Amino acid sequence: MADVTIMGAGVFGLALAYVCAKRGAQVHLRDARGVGAGSSGGIVGALAPHVPENWNAKKAFQFDALIHAEEFWRGVASRAGIDPGYARLGRVQPVPDGKLDLAHAREAGAAKLWQGAAQWRVLRSDSAPGLAVAAPSGWVVHDTLTARVHPRQAGRALLGAFQALGGQFSIGDKPHADRVVVWATGHEGLAALSRDLGYKVGSGVKGQAALLGYAASDAPQIFADGLHIVPHGDGTIAVGSTSERDFDAPDTVDAQCDALIARAREICPALAPAPVLERWAGVRPRASSRAPLMGAWPGKTGQYVFNGGFKIGFAMAPVLAELMADLVLNGVDRVPDDFRLG
Repeated sequence: MADVTIMGAGVFGLALAYVCAKRGAQVHLRDARGVGAGSSGGIVGALAPHVPENWNAKKAFQFDALIHAEEFWRGVASRAGIDPGYARLGRVQPVPDGKLDLAHAREAGAAKLWQGAAQWRVLRSDSAPGLAVAAPSGWVVHDTLTARVHPRQAGRALLGAFQALGGQFSIGDKPHADRVVVWATGHEGLAALSRDLGYKVGSGVKGQAALLGYAASDAPQIFADGLHIVPHGDGTIAVGSTSERDFDAPDTVDAQCDALIARAREICPALAPAPVLERWAGVRPRASSRAPLMGAWPGKTGQYVFNGGFKIGFAMAPVLAELMADLVLNGVDRVPDDFRLG
């Protein structure tokens, strides 16, 4: 019997399986469809910070997660022999008209709140690093905290590192009769939890994205008008994504994806001739609180929930997995109040 069975091989389940195995636990990871079969098998992989203002515990926690991400992914790559595509190359954002004073105020906030570990700089658009970006105001923000991963490579690397530590992975939708079970089953898991508790704890939000063929592996990513443009190390650039609360077909693309591509080419003119290599759609788990859900499943002894990584799953999973491992392996509850189930 395993010490813990983890249901769900998205980034939350994979990160927890790896961390538990590193601590010497016998871990069985299961998923009904395979590794990264849900939203963790997407293509964007932006690890972006909150703006440095109105600071609170949640923003501070995410900041710490981004600062420690490089060490985590370096360890994963070393154990697995697989590159997760991590790189902390920063991000460029056009400053909207009339928002230059706000951008400078945030620059001062970052100087204080980011503790010298990263910068938020306001620059003339023609002096920004990386790909040229359309900035009607003539100004951009360049931060050095934002990073990227390649979601699919990261999933394979996590699985490889977990298995190198003796972890077991199998296909299935039900756990064995083990001592502890952690449910990290994405939007389907949120629906199951809602049914069990009798109230809505979250739902799925569909996202569409696209992958373009353009080599800019060392360039910062771009964020403009709600759109991420993320260069990866394999000669591709991901653009995304939509956020659709109402949808009929969870894994199919439509005209909204074409609109994303058109917007990306307007924002970054260098992408105009870049071929579209892939269009992707999937459903991401969004908790009603907009924060991850972590903790014991109410009324189910030995069962836990680790879910709700909407938009921040890859950024937060490494640190959150350590907290979940404390809870399920040692009974030590260090879950932040903002993330606590119930």
